[in-house]
Amino acid sequence: MVSAMSNKKFFNLVLVSFLWLSGCTYSQTTNPAAQTETKTETIAKIKNEARIIHVLVALCDNENQGIVPVPAFLGNGEDAQKNLYWGAAYGVKTFFGKSANWTKIAEIDNPKENVLQRLIFKHKRENVYFIADAYRGSKMRETIDDFFAAASGAKLENVKINDSTVQILGSANVIAFVGHNGLMDFDLKNEPQKKDDEKREAIILACASRNYFSAPLKKTSATPLVWTANLMAPEAYILHDALEGWVKNETADQVRVRAAAAYAKYQKISQKSAERLLVTGW
Repeated sequence: MVSAMSNKKFFNLVLVSFLWLSGCTYSQTTNPAAQTETKTETIAKIKNEARIIHVLVALCDNENQGIVPVPAFLGNGEDAQKNLYWGAAYGVKTFFGKSANWTKIAEIDNPKENVLQRLIFKHKRENVYFIADAYRGSKMRETIDDFFAAASGAKLENVKINDSTVQILGSANVIAFVGHNGLMDFDLKNEPQKKDDEKREAIILACASRNYFSAPLKKTSATPLVWTANLMAPEAYILHDALEGWVKNETADQVRVRAAAAYAKYQKISQKSAERLLVTGW
């Protein structure tokens, strides 16, 4: 495996140009009234009645991540509302908040120690929940640790939504990571350990995620649905369009093609180039 530190500056210099070409701007959405409750202690596994997508977003952070700095208002890892990967135009909060396919049913500030905000969406046509967590930018290692713990079934969390309870992390059907590729900056302290054989799918939207996440992901119960072969801007339209295919039970390759089409559209590149970048499977 190529040294992460030797390539980090090169990857990030090129990534900055992607981010500026994306034309990111700041946008806020309103807070709906909703009753939610989270539990993080050791809990028993439950079977979800709905299909669950759990997205872990590592907020962009100029000070704490190995990136070439973006504008300060986009790169404050303690301010989810303006952050490049959350509140900006192509951030998860703003983009999904404007989607015709999803209804936001809850917005919770500080649901647990490392997470500044949690969003809960319900698909308008299918029994699918989309739960996204905005992790502090200074907690990249913890974000990636939680991603692999979820992918391996080693960590569970209950979320109460009105009168029902769903289970995320290791009980999600799809676990996604969005943000800077922290594995360019550090190695995992502990390799993932598979806890069960349940089928899970992973989406990893970060630069060259297939190169860096492949070895530890193989030790989990998850298979890669969409990840990346090279530099990219991990913006929410990719996740949004890929998940629409997954909701419709399309094949992994159909989901990948949807993701690539979204990337080609917003980045103004060819479909073939986007399909070389966004890949599926091992």
